[in-house]
Amino acid sequence: MLYELLTPLSTGGDVFNLFRYITFRAGGAFFTALVFGFLFGRPIIDRLRRMQGKGQPIRSDGPASHILEKAGTPTMGGVLILAAMVVSTLLWARMDNGFVLLVLFVTLGFGAIGFVDDYLKVTKQSHRGFSGRHRLAIGFAIAALASWWATSLQPEPLQTQLAVPVFKEVLIPLGLLFFPFAMFVIVGSANAVNLTDGLDGLAIMPVMIAAGSLGVIAYVVGRTDFTEYLQIHYVAGTGEITVFAAALIGGGLGFLWYNAPPAMVFMGDTGSLSLGGALGAIAVSIKHEIVWAVIGGLFVLEAVSVIVQVASFKLTGKRVFRMAPIHHHFEQKGWREPTVVIRFWIIALILALIGLASLKLR
Repeated sequence: MLYELLTPLSTGGDVFNLFRYITFRAGGAFFTALVFGFLFGRPIIDRLRRMQGKGQPIRSDGPASHILEKAGTPTMGGVLILAAMVVSTLLWARMDNGFVLLVLFVTLGFGAIGFVDDYLKVTKQSHRGFSGRHRLAIGFAIAALASWWATSLQPEPLQTQLAVPVFKEVLIPLGLLFFPFAMFVIVGSANAVNLTDGLDGLAIMPVMIAAGSLGVIAYVVGRTDFTEYLQIHYVAGTGEITVFAAALIGGGLGFLWYNAPPAMVFMGDTGSLSLGGALGAIAVSIKHEIVWAVIGGLFVLEAVSVIVQVASFKLTGKRVFRMAPIHHHFEQKGWREPTVVIRFWIIALILALIGLASLKLR
């Protein structure tokens, strides 16, 4: 909005000319979302607490400490992140950019799924919310449209090809199989972040780290000078995603202020599904799906731990982990919650740096 309003006023070399630069608008988006979180965080949390009464239902089969320490904490805090992120993006991003609109569509679509799920859990005071099948069906429908949309915005030689990191000219032609692959990336990302969101502050920091990493890659992929130097593919227009990523980080920090242990609010499925879907959509848009699996390796680990646990129990009747997702396994081993959270943050940062290093390793 600000770009469309203010850049026509520029004669070059004045303050209005700053709005032409993605980096300047990304900084503005970050601070706008952060201030939004600080200003409206407490009122939103108080409203959620009044509306929900008993707060998020705590699973009886989870760690015993959670039943005592987390009972009564309101959920749906993802509303705060979404509001800060969307308002900031609308202000600072170019709204004529298809990639920004695509990522916003996926974010709000999965946010709506999560909101319904949270609402049903709170009103019924049960951990069983929206039907898993319905949730997946709607998620895949959103991802299908997003996958087609992304390919329509990308240059024709890249549209249905899978880029392989490190090997500078290796592209795997998937053809029509690219669409189910991209759908899996988006839906898998949403649900992996959802599984990670189990401890105070555990999911939001890795999400911000991943958003920062993907935002840097989006900026690089959208510039011909950087892509030529790094010998990676160029996708015109993806640089604008950096503004969205900056808004996500700002909104995430504003939320973390209230989600830090002991949490005043949980993000709920409203936040985790929308943020995970957004990251998956960014990865598909910038053609870095494999790199995203590295950057988001912590989320992959959490999801795989659940898959392994369920498969093992059904096939052998035995559990591989004391409890899944894997962060609960370490809790059961005696790690204190802050220890699990901070160590997982460290892992997420290391994986993000490895993913970013792939840009130069060619």
